Amino acid sequence: MIQLPKTFQRTLSVRLSLIVVSSMAILLLTSLVIMLYHSRKAMKEEALRNAEITLEATVQHIDNIVLSVEQATGNIYLSLLPYLDQPEMVVTYCRRLVEANPQIVGCAIATEENFYKDHPYFMAYVHRGVEDGKISSDNIIEEVCYDGEYLKQAWYRDPMTSLKPGWQEPLIGDEADEIPIITFCLHLPGHDGKPAGIMSVGVSLSQLSSIISETKPSKNSYCTLINSKGIYIAHPDSSKFNQKAVQLTSNEPSARAAAEAVISGKSGYDAFYLNGNDYYVFHKPFKRSSVTGRIMDTLNWNVGVVYPEDDIFGEYNNLIYYVLTIAIVGLLLLFVLYRAIIHHQLTPLLMLTASAQRIAQGKYDEIIPNSRQDDEIGRLQDNFQQMQQTLATNIGELDKLTVTLQEQSKNLHMAYDQAQKADRMKTAFLHYMTNKMTGPAITIEKDVEILVKATADSQRPQDGERNSGMQPATNSQLAVDIQQNGQTIADLLKNLLNISDDEIEKEERL
Repeated sequence: MIQLPKTFQRTLSVRLSLIVVSSMAILLLTSLVIMLYHSRKAMKEEALRNAEITLEATVQHIDNIVLSVEQATGNIYLSLLPYLDQPEMVVTYCRRLVEANPQIVGCAIATEENFYKDHPYFMAYVHRGVEDGKISSDNIIEEVCYDGEYLKQAWYRDPMTSLKPGWQEPLIGDEADEIPIITFCLHLPGHDGKPAGIMSVGVSLSQLSSIISETKPSKNSYCTLINSKGIYIAHPDSSKFNQKAVQLTSNEPSARAAAEAVISGKSGYDAFYLNGNDYYVFHKPFKRSSVTGRIMDTLNWNVGVVYPEDDIFGEYNNLIYYVLTIAIVGLLLLFVLYRAIIHHQLTPLLMLTASAQRIAQGKYDEIIPNSRQDDEIGRLQDNFQQMQQTLATNIGELDKLTVTLQEQSKNLHMAYDQAQKADRMKTAFLHYMTNKMTGPAITIEKDVEILVKATADSQRPQDGERNSGMQPATNSQLAVDIQQNGQTIADLLKNLLNISDDEIEKEERL
């Protein structure tokens, strides 16, 4: 159990304030946790909805670009077919296609060997110029090649090998001359029914990226387009066009797993960590709209929207900091406020505590003022005041009784001393009287013995020879002595009785 400091333990107002504020803090924290949980969930769902809308808009935007390129290419292709045997018309139609479509950076029409009798090898190439790494919209360059180098290049070789029209893999580096491109190709019909060449239209990956980058749900989010091999088709960072997403994230397992999830063609979202930041990627497969006459080949493209976590939960996290700061400051202010209010309400208790201490020290006349409150504390003060008054009265009476008892005790001590003294005097007097009566009593006893003996002798028969009894004079003298000694004893007893009566009268007067 948490032990509070002694200062808090001895201060009731602080403890009560802590109890109240702690209870409010628990309720507030519980409410905040529930609110923040549902807020985070709602924000995540909102981000998911925004990402879904963004993904759909991105797919639609890209598909519109792709469809416009396909339709423009198809229109020129159909227009070119009647003039396919005229090389100069091939160059003209190439130029028309590039000039009329700003999304197209170049168009190449190349034929198989000996398609034209006068030119064993032929390639018409019209493209936009590149100045300082940027595509020029006005500078359109025409080139006609009569050597067979193009036969070895991927944009021509791969579709001629696969015989599959449609969109091809991105051309990067030397294969794309100066800028990375993705190509759409159609096969030129030959006289024997086999493809006689390729019409290839290039779209700049950087231009495609800049177009889809305009569709972003938040400030720092961006869209990406990745093919089934994990190669970026569209990305805000042009340096990544030549690399695979999985390779770029190989050092971070979560980022690698997210890249693999995007490449897999599944819809959903994944969280990952990369370069010290947390991200969410929302992804879905790229599905083209079904249009009559459109080549619905499988592109195996996947589109994704990458959100930095701060873009989704940045304001939410700031809100948490603000709310926690406000909550802590508010709780501290509430604590101070409750402390002041409770301390004010408990002021009578503090006064009663001080008064009780002084009463405990013996100051029973401590004055307790009348209460100005009608609550329990006020009633306690009134009862304590009555108790103090009763105690003071009882203590006063007890003091008086103590004084009386002390005086009575003093009188009792004096009476006891006098009784002790009288007892000693009586003892001495009795001893004295005993000594005084002992002599006459012994004399009387001897005289009586002599008289008894003389009387016995006088009553015996006499032989006439001589009379051994006492003389009458002697008998008279003995009787006088007995009378005197008896009178002496009687006087002593009379005096003793008189003294006893005087003592009894004194005690009764006391």
